[in-house]
Amino acid sequence: MAQTNDPQYYDPYADEDEEEMPATERELAEDAQWKLIQKNTFTRWANEHLKTVNKHLVDLEKDLSDGLRLLALVEVLSGRKFAKFNKRPNFRTQKLENVTMTLKLLEDEEGIRIVNIGKC
Repeated sequence: MAQTNDPQYYDPYADEDEEEMPATERELAEDAQWKLIQKNTFTRWANEHLKTVNKHLVDLEKDLSDGLRLLALVEVLSGRKFAKFNKRPNFRTQKLENVTMTLKLLEDEEGIRIVNIGKC
């Protein structure tokens, strides 16, 4: 707790430079810990399924960004095969096509409603 100018509340042990962390910062720090736990849990779960097709995730954001491992995961889970997709996506549009096609299959064929997908 920071020291105040009021002599009635003087705290000789308070560090003048020390300030209490604002509530929003504290909430963000707690939220970051929760997100890390969720990320690690999902990575382990996905790797359990992907090992059947000899694929592996290390960094979720990077490894799922081109849509190939996401596609492989959905194929393993759904038992369906994608006929056409960009096998070597070099351009952003090709990566987006792979991800979009995969999410569309989940919505249309599997009946999974996809909501609140965005940058964390």
